[in-house]
Amino acid sequence: MTRRARSRRIAAGWTVATLCALALAGCSKGAVTGSAGTEVDTAAKPDTTAGRTPTTRPVKTTPLAKLTGAHISIADGQTVGVGMPMSVTFDHAIPAGERAEVERQLKVDADVEGSWSWVKDRNLLEGQRVDFRPRAYGAPGTAVTVRAGSGITRPFTVGRSLVATVDERTHMMRVVKDGQTRNVPITAGAPGMDTWNGTMVVSDKATKVFMNSQTVGYGDAYAGYCSYAVHLTTSGTYLHQNPKAHTYAGHQNVTHGCVGLATDGTARKFYDEVIPGDVITVVGSKDTVAVGNGYGYGYGYGYGYGYGYGDWNADWAQWRAGSALK
Repeated sequence: MTRRARSRRIAAGWTVATLCALALAGCSKGAVTGSAGTEVDTAAKPDTTAGRTPTTRPVKTTPLAKLTGAHISIADGQTVGVGMPMSVTFDHAIPAGERAEVERQLKVDADVEGSWSWVKDRNLLEGQRVDFRPRAYGAPGTAVTVRAGSGITRPFTVGRSLVATVDERTHMMRVVKDGQTRNVPITAGAPGMDTWNGTMVVSDKATKVFMNSQTVGYGDAYAGYCSYAVHLTTSGTYLHQNPKAHTYAGHQNVTHGCVGLATDGTARKFYDEVIPGDVITVVGSKDTVAVGNGYGYGYGYGYGYGYGYGDWNADWAQWRAGSALK
């Protein structure tokens, strides 16, 4: 690593007191139980006594009383895909006047250009989530370190590149992995139940996920386990094995919104190679997935915690505008 990621929206890290209890596990939540944050008195107070050169008093810090809990989406030592943002959520809404100070207490060292941005999560209040995203996808092998105070570091690494493009019109998925391309037949959302358009990021995966149509307003259409499920959005979008894909993959869209792969080993092969942070972009559909359709603790097609990232659907100017540091 040759330099530290610089942005006018990236500054200091959380205090040790804030994050001494931080526990990280994959894309799971980690709790912060100590007092949170510091409020920095940055106003210079010169000594105006006659005959003396003005001086600056030491910076005074006081706790941010309302910053009592935080969760972070990246684990210590994790290897992630090239599209993985870093998401921090809080157990309460951070007032608008305190958000800049929160950003100043977060420090990210990486050989990338990036910015923090406050995201309205579909399952959280305004001010409960802030994400760090690079300007462009990370380069494989990039080392990233999140620094919190003087004694806590959380390093992780960008692994190999995997970017997949699902085309609803051709019913095919183009997978580009470390420069090698292959095409995979898929079946996506049927008309009226279209798969979200836009860019999503793999947040987690499971060999079996229970999916219930009642959780997404489709009545009793289905309820059962789906295999080799790759999780894309909080609202319940997955890429998973689907028996109907034997007939319809490459020809017709017949799902309730997920992307289906055949049971002949196609789904398992894709499942085995993806990691959190890999990029899945859907084209040829309709509504674009919202930036905040992810990481909140919600329910979608399956039961349990829901994670996902729509951050890449904002252009760079829009993303930077979401920072409290102007």
